[in-house]
Amino acid sequence: MKVPLLDLKEQNDRLRPEIEAALGRVLDSNGFILGDEVAQLENELAEYCGAEFAIGCASGSDAILLALMALDVGPGDEVITTPYSFFATVSSITRLGATPVFVDIDPATFNLDAGRIAERMTAATKAIEPVHLFGQCADMAEINSIAEAHGAAVVEDAAQAIGAEYQGRKAGSIGRMGCFSFYPSKNLGGMGDGGFVTTNDEKLAAKLRALRVHGSEVKYYHKYVGLNSRLDGFQGAVLRVKLPHLEDWTRRREANAALYRELIAARGIAEEVILPAADAGSRHIYNQFVVRLPSRRDAVREYLSQHGVGTDIYYPVPLHLQECFAYLGYRQGDLPEAEKAARESLALPIYPELRAEQVEYVVDTLERALTAEVR
Repeated sequence: MKVPLLDLKEQNDRLRPEIEAALGRVLDSNGFILGDEVAQLENELAEYCGAEFAIGCASGSDAILLALMALDVGPGDEVITTPYSFFATVSSITRLGATPVFVDIDPATFNLDAGRIAERMTAATKAIEPVHLFGQCADMAEINSIAEAHGAAVVEDAAQAIGAEYQGRKAGSIGRMGCFSFYPSKNLGGMGDGGFVTTNDEKLAAKLRALRVHGSEVKYYHKYVGLNSRLDGFQGAVLRVKLPHLEDWTRRREANAALYRELIAARGIAEEVILPAADAGSRHIYNQFVVRLPSRRDAVREYLSQHGVGTDIYYPVPLHLQECFAYLGYRQGDLPEAEKAARESLALPIYPELRAEQVEYVVDTLERALTAEVR
């Protein structure tokens, strides 16, 4: 049996007639950059995320960059964040000349350890940027409390967390701004790059709209030094077709995660396959299903690959140890939980079209790898 890490074909084939019709609307309107499809998508996303405003842009990376630009983050400022995330979480900080300050992760959730943040706050801290990694929100009550006490803004990196909830609130509606990605592998994925920023602040929303079009509120008159970061009409149209299906897809991911938990427990391999923690008071939307393998991770992954199971490692090198950030002065051992996660984590297939027999095959293959055939 072949079980890829992600397979978009079935989803896109099922929606193809609707997608083609939506693309035809854009062709007929010639609204290729921003335009009516994007404007309507923004309204629908704001409602879905429980935010007042949603501002489309060219990528999830740009969403973070624009949010920090809207806060005037720059040289001399510090932004507290996690070392265990995708590169854009931190590159957006350094591109503005600010300094990322890393706080280690909670080993159970992979998210920023909120209990360690206060000790890293300084007078230069402009923002805290938690990442809702793999689809589960960080401890936003504690993070917001610390930020408020120090006068810092909270920017949620929710690129993997559209629809995730924390104490009844949706990701992207809990901090000052939320940043999302439409990369095709996301729970709500486009057919190319795209992203958006959410906020409840009307002034920030207006500034974000200007920043994404070269800092211009009126054409050819530039209030800020902005970016060219506009969501195109074709992506807006495709995403409007997909958004009504998002809740169903998320429920299927949740069901697949539950089946993994059930089968791994039944096989008696739970001590060797550490399952992702899920906060009972929140909603994990499983953009990835990431387990820990404390021993033989790489050998087990190779065995799975040989038997048709797709996997990935999120992330093999923590950000504080990346070559391009060596100037920050971090060393091996400085953030041990992130470093340990990088050695142990393995993502298993979780996409909504995954069938129960495929999940069973993944677990059966994992059991064989752990009990007999991998040394």
